[in-house]
Amino acid sequence: MATPPLREGSTSILTRLNNYVAGSRVGKQFKLDERNTCFTTELRAGTATFLTMAYILAVNASILADSGGTCSVSDCIPPGGDHDVSCKFPPLVNPGYLACLEQTRKDLVVATIVSSLTGCFIMGMFANLPLALAPGMGTNAYFAYTVVGYHGSGHLSYQHALTAIFVEGLIFLFISAIGLRARLAKFVPKPVRVSCSAGIGLFLAFVGLQSHQGIGLVGYSGSTLVTIGACPRTSQVALAPVNGWMESPTFWLGVAGFVIIAYCSAKNIKGALIYGVVFVTVLSWFRHTPITAFPDTEIGNQKYDYFKAVIDLHAIEKTAGVLSFSGMGSVHFWEVLVTFLCVDILDTTGTLYSMAEFAGITDDNGDFEGQYFAFMSDASSIVVGSLLGTSSVTTFVESSTGIREGGRTGLTALTVAGYFFSAFFFTPLLASIPPWAVGPPLILVGVLMMKPMVEIEWEDMRQAIPAFVTMILMPVTYSIAYGMIGGIVTFVVLHVWDWGVAFWVKLAAVIERAGCGKEGKASSAGDGDGGKRVQV
Repeated sequence: MATPPLREGSTSILTRLNNYVAGSRVGKQFKLDERNTCFTTELRAGTATFLTMAYILAVNASILADSGGTCSVSDCIPPGGDHDVSCKFPPLVNPGYLACLEQTRKDLVVATIVSSLTGCFIMGMFANLPLALAPGMGTNAYFAYTVVGYHGSGHLSYQHALTAIFVEGLIFLFISAIGLRARLAKFVPKPVRVSCSAGIGLFLAFVGLQSHQGIGLVGYSGSTLVTIGACPRTSQVALAPVNGWMESPTFWLGVAGFVIIAYCSAKNIKGALIYGVVFVTVLSWFRHTPITAFPDTEIGNQKYDYFKAVIDLHAIEKTAGVLSFSGMGSVHFWEVLVTFLCVDILDTTGTLYSMAEFAGITDDNGDFEGQYFAFMSDASSIVVGSLLGTSSVTTFVESSTGIREGGRTGLTALTVAGYFFSAFFFTPLLASIPPWAVGPPLILVGVLMMKPMVEIEWEDMRQAIPAFVTMILMPVTYSIAYGMIGGIVTFVVLHVWDWGVAFWVKLAAVIERAGCGKEGKASSAGDGDGGKRVQV
């Protein structure tokens, strides 16, 4: 059994601990000796994984809260019919609606914790794999800004969208249980499958650059759709910059956070994303500054009072159990369901296989021990997450951090689950992370998701064009579905001639073989008759 190098003073204690655990029922169940690892290595790996993905607790809640959740114009003050939909949008957002949004954000922090904890527990306990799960980046942005829309401006309500994810989760669970999952992923053309990740990355980076859920560099323009922004909040009309371009203090603080994240990532410093988020967030918690997350307003004072509590066991009030099946007759409902199903099949399945290969636990066929329960874990988590109010759950590529630290068993995943459980008690802190702290990790995650594009053969236009169409349509149409549809259609159009020619060539060959066979039989029959006549 391999043990990590330790200081002399602690070597004997930790070695005894590792040996004791390895020989115990726990060690045998998780196969520590068989996978050449030890208890302390698994704990360290789980810690490293959590540090690199802890940002999801704040980021996911912030993104999904932008959909408005279950909040509506009826939450605007005063109640009644004298207000319209404008009470939900900047710059004059109604205090009642803002209070509802803050409650929703707190609920979504807890929903993120529970769904992540569930996935990590199943993955660790039953699949015995060092993989961590949480609501997926990209699908959460698609859910919030395209499906439900910014403050409910999309085609489906929050309740109907969650129902689509719930039904999709059940279907995903079924195809995982019967073993169809990996086979379905192979039907999607490789250029589309590979570029899907990059397209989602560009989508995330675009969100991270915007005003409402990022550092604020990109703003709305009536003539060019987007333009340079980064103006102070007091110089905006709705989400559009009016004046003071590049003068926003929070923008420059976000840039500083991105520089920290980028530098730490370049130096392979573990927890790079969380360091940048913590730096920006802590500075934003000071009141009466240009960069404060708690302005001197009614809602700002309420947020600050909740923040000061630090520890709070928050109960979900607005997002749990709000499914509504009345929208199942809508075309948009099934479009969303199919989109999430396709993304889950491609993304989660691909991530699972790549992480297992990275951990060195795959066989010659690419399969790995615990594969069945690994597939079931994220499918089950999707169902749980939708019931609590969050978008689909997936295996995180940040699991590679823990694997790099030596994690090889489910103890790594259980360690991550333990950290998620501890986060239950710090909801006030997690709910107080501002958008300009969320933007930098979104941009860097976008960078990391571009990596698979090296698999595309760019000299072959029949691969390059579908890949590019898939990748570019996702951010510019704000839709993962349109990107995938565009890529698949382009791939089919570019290959239909070749497929047609190949079909007719094969058909001609079959006909020719059939004709030759008939002629051969006739010839044989003639020869037989001639022989009989000679004998007579």
